Amino acid sequence: MRYRHLFGPVQSRRLGRSLGIDLVPDNICSLDCVYCECGTTRHIISTRGHYVPVSEVLLELDHFLADNPLLDYITLGGTGEPTLHLGIGMIITHLKEHHPEYKIAVLTNSTLLADSEIRKEIIAADLILPSLDAVTTDIFEMINRPAPGFTPEQMIDGLIQLRREFRGIIWLEIFLVPEINTGDDELHLLRDAALRINPDRIHLNSLHRQGAEPWVRGMPQDDLHRICRFFRECFSETYII
Repeated sequence: MRYRHLFGPVQSRRLGRSLGIDLVPDNICSLDCVYCECGTTRHIISTRGHYVPVSEVLLELDHFLADNPLLDYITLGGTGEPTLHLGIGMIITHLKEHHPEYKIAVLTNSTLLADSEIRKEIIAADLILPSLDAVTTDIFEMINRPAPGFTPEQMIDGLIQLRREFRGIIWLEIFLVPEINTGDDELHLLRDAALRINPDRIHLNSLHRQGAEPWVRGMPQDDLHRICRFFRECFSETYII
């Protein structure tokens, strides 16, 4: 079978051997992050839809998993924001009912988590990896370039509610862009927000490959370790990825 919606398995820094599911192809996302290694977002939207047929995704999954491949996670992620797909809950439910031996991870930029229905759709996953790169509106808009209507306050509220409802593991990712969200004021605001969210881990990320904007560069290692120590004052489970 030629797989159109699955990719990998790939060896992930965080997830081990991971089979990816791309539910929102063609770089459709609710953010246009300056650091995105998939490039500039082609379609910046906030509207959910059936961007790929659920029936095709389930057929590919059943075919691929029939041989019981060795996987650490099946990951809903890809080139766009997976919670934009109206069928994400159906896919997670199918995996739990028909392939319960596999763990499910969801990568999300957190923009839609303020919606209680979307939180319900992903709550059966084993691991959720949300992002939060800024608390100040100006910095959020500079780094993440959102579709209209999204604010960092809304995202933080959604993450707090997710933590209250979700019994699985949450690893909060913060992408560090030098001289943009790495000043003392923003770092204190991010750490305070993380305390309210209460994730199981914090992952600090920086650019490893070419981002969407050529001016974005990776963090110097000394600065990364300094910021890691700053977060570890409150979160012992803080890691550089």
